[in-house]
Amino acid sequence: MTSTPLTIRGASLLKDELHRLKTVERPAVIHAISEARAQGDLSENAEYEAAKEKQSFIEGRILELEAKLSTAQIIDPTLVDADGRAVFGATVDLEDLASGERVTYQIVGDDEANLDQGLISISSPVARALIGKYESDVAMVHAPSGVREYEIIAVRYI
Repeated sequence: MTSTPLTIRGASLLKDELHRLKTVERPAVIHAISEARAQGDLSENAEYEAAKEKQSFIEGRILELEAKLSTAQIIDPTLVDADGRAVFGATVDLEDLASGERVTYQIVGDDEANLDQGLISISSPVARALIGKYESDVAMVHAPSGVREYEIIAVRYI
């Protein structure tokens, strides 16, 4: 079975979502189903169908989260000792060599990626190009818009 890399923050977010689904969402949809059943004929009851569909989604998401958390390899970026290399959990400051624009990304798991917050997935083209590189190396990123070159300004484990 393959492990799912997560930062401590990512694991916490998944645990919080799982807790909310089990303690808030699941009971609410069960209540909605029982109320819809009380209305009588289920064959033409839109509320019942919608509640059953939502229940199916919630149960599927619970199973997915439990599976991810059971195979999670939780990594604390502050404890990583990678000798200055860009690795999972590292925060990397980059400069686009074409535009001079500077960006900062943290390499995280697929479930915690959020570009607006500077969190990029380990499986993204940028992260794949950065993995194993050191400060002052140039990473060539093969993106849909073409090849872009980024100079690594700093690699931090925060």
